[in-house]
Amino acid sequence: MNDNVTILGRVGADPKRSETANGVAVVNFRVASPQRRFDAKTQTWLETGTNWYNVSAFRQLADHVKASLHQGDGVIVTGKLKLREWENAERKGMSADIDAEAIGHDLRWGASAFAKASRPAAAPESSHADVDLATGEVLGAEPDAEADDSDGEPGASTDPAMAFVGGPWSAED
Repeated sequence: MNDNVTILGRVGADPKRSETANGVAVVNFRVASPQRRFDAKTQTWLETGTNWYNVSAFRQLADHVKASLHQGDGVIVTGKLKLREWENAERKGMSADIDAEAIGHDLRWGASAFAKASRPAAAPESSHADVDLATGEVLGAEPDAEADDSDGEPGASTDPAMAFVGGPWSAED
């Protein structure tokens, strides 16, 4: 039986990318999910603790996470929960691990721009600009060309700075 969960929280440290023994990309990072409740008597929110989750993402999702998420980003993570007991010489405990199926920015805390992953050269043309997630470079577009959205209206920017990777938004915004 799988327990599917969705959590909201903040990325605890920049995601770390590695590969499995079979060469499959994997990214691991932790998410802090603060728990709070509203105290009607004082009309304030009270912090009641923080749950920490170990999140793993595989394959293409791993590469997109590595290119998109940074420490402090607000995120929404959906995936399969596994509670795991652990023990070392000094302590023992339990960890909550999530095998992520989908991850996105929590837009309550800021803006994000979607940058579609590049396709192989043989793939059909798209009306949206493709962006190399590692470099933020717009692929297959003229430097000042204006892209059309799917409705045929101009306005989709081909400026790599508008892609979330290396985009204009920062934690201070």
